[in-house]
Amino acid sequence: MTDCFTTFQALWHERAQGTPGNDLISMLAHGPETRTMPPYEFQGNVVLLIVGGNDTTRNTITGSVLALHQNPEEYAKLRAKPELIASMVSETIRWQTPLAHMRRTAVEDVEFQGKHIRKGDKVVMWYISGNRDEEVISQPERYIVDRERPRQHISFGYGIHRCVGNRLAELQLQVVWEEIMKRFPRIVVTGEAQRTYSTFVRGYRSLPVLIPERTN
Repeated sequence: MTDCFTTFQALWHERAQGTPGNDLISMLAHGPETRTMPPYEFQGNVVLLIVGGNDTTRNTITGSVLALHQNPEEYAKLRAKPELIASMVSETIRWQTPLAHMRRTAVEDVEFQGKHIRKGDKVVMWYISGNRDEEVISQPERYIVDRERPRQHISFGYGIHRCVGNRLAELQLQVVWEEIMKRFPRIVVTGEAQRTYSTFVRGYRSLPVLIPERTN
């Protein structure tokens, strides 16, 4: 961990002293709101972006394969109407909820639904619970590829903490499935999914599948 921290410090100083570029690290190093961040905060932000841009999308790709396997009628819908891919992607992001929770610190006293939260209190937001809130989402436990308003979920957070890569994530998943649908009639899950041992990342260690020979 010490070597990693030293590497981040060197990278931060290199970008801060050089000419600003279009890369994200340069933007952090020169941005008026972020250029005074201490190195450990810079490291935390970069690590969060790496996790947010890698673990989430790849685990949701795996989750989409598993969800369609567990819901063959929805897979049939998708094969009959590939134009449902965008809707299916959003439904998978809700159903998968690749990051289960985030913690925030209250900046002022507030009362929320009968609960008193004091300034400085740590509050944990369980996205996976919100994405299955029956008061907001109809049949929340079901996986429905043509769900009405499929982007009505909180997997990307909300407000100033909304994921900066949300549209990129949706696009990556959409392109992956557009290419899969062009090439393969279906993907068959052949064994049990092995989950990541984590309360934060809802991911997979492995998911065995059989991919038929491509059709073109």
